[in-house]
Amino acid sequence: MTAVTTPDGPVVTRRWGRFGFIFAAAWTVFLFQPFLDGWTARDQVRGWIGMIATLAFAVTYLAMFRWSHTRRAHNEFRPPLNQAVPLVVALFGLAAVMVVAVGSSGLSAAVFLAVSAVMLFPAWLGGITALTVAVLVEVISAVMDWGSGTGLSLGVCAAAFAMFGVTKLINRNIELVREREASERLAVQEERTRMARDLHDILGHSLTVITVKAELVGRLLDIDIDRARTEVADLERLSRDALADVRQAVQGIRGLSLPVEIARAGEALRSAGIEAELPNSTESVPTGLRELFAWTVREGVTNVVRHSGATHCSVTVGEREVTVVDDGSGCSESVHGNGLVGLRERAAAAGARVVITHPQPGGFSLHVLKEEVP
Repeated sequence: MTAVTTPDGPVVTRRWGRFGFIFAAAWTVFLFQPFLDGWTARDQVRGWIGMIATLAFAVTYLAMFRWSHTRRAHNEFRPPLNQAVPLVVALFGLAAVMVVAVGSSGLSAAVFLAVSAVMLFPAWLGGITALTVAVLVEVISAVMDWGSGTGLSLGVCAAAFAMFGVTKLINRNIELVREREASERLAVQEERTRMARDLHDILGHSLTVITVKAELVGRLLDIDIDRARTEVADLERLSRDALADVRQAVQGIRGLSLPVEIARAGEALRSAGIEAELPNSTESVPTGLRELFAWTVREGVTNVVRHSGATHCSVTVGEREVTVVDDGSGCSESVHGNGLVGLRERAAAAGARVVITHPQPGGFSLHVLKEEVP
């Protein structure tokens, strides 16, 4: 079984699906005898009634099979009883006409009745209906003195049991497809959340630095035009970098470099007029933690620049931990934002933990610690 997507939604396709109707039609060969008996008695009204009833029964059965198969092909289970019952009742009525018109050969419709009930009804009701049909075959054969109906009764039970197994298998396959579709929808939602978080983190940091630099340019225009031109050039470069980062994130290849983020952090802090104390080397950081630590530096410095009003910020990087500390006014837990929420998720995925404290009055500290080196 495989699944494809159409404008109407996911559709289950089975290798035997295109041939199912042909197989069902082939089984109607067992209705040839009652039709032949009707043809033999065509000089009587009952003969024509028998032939018409047999043809109507075959057409109704095949239409039922096609309808049921189409529903399951679109990941739908059995039809509602208010739709299934009239169809089964119609088949029972036609079968009764066949028996009255052509005699014992009309009982060959019993197998099709049992199969139809199992296909359309819930398991318990389909089983009861199939057993009822088998009992009726025995009773009618005995009352009408048509000989033993045991063989046909056993055939009814065997066909019903076989169809029950096929139906259970089909329904299980439908359940598996639905579970896979639910998993795919969940995966898509998680990917969208991750993408939104990364875009927020990327743009939040970049736009914060751009805003700070724009404010600096505004102050420098009247006092140092050459410095202002340099800052404007940096603004252009930062905007291009931000655009490149967004494109990388959209392409799903987003990855941060720890040395690059430390360099960007220094530039952002200096543009904000904050004294920066940064590590000279990051060689001791294991490969598995470098991107997490890069995100930590990015988010920590973004919060310092955006919220704290600090004059000094220190970034320290060790083998298992990274810390961003400032001496500013700090920020409340309510304004930590999506960036730090995303950082906590990344840290949890890496087996690390995030600690936010206020080491001194008004100070802010972001600390990410990995208990063991990966």
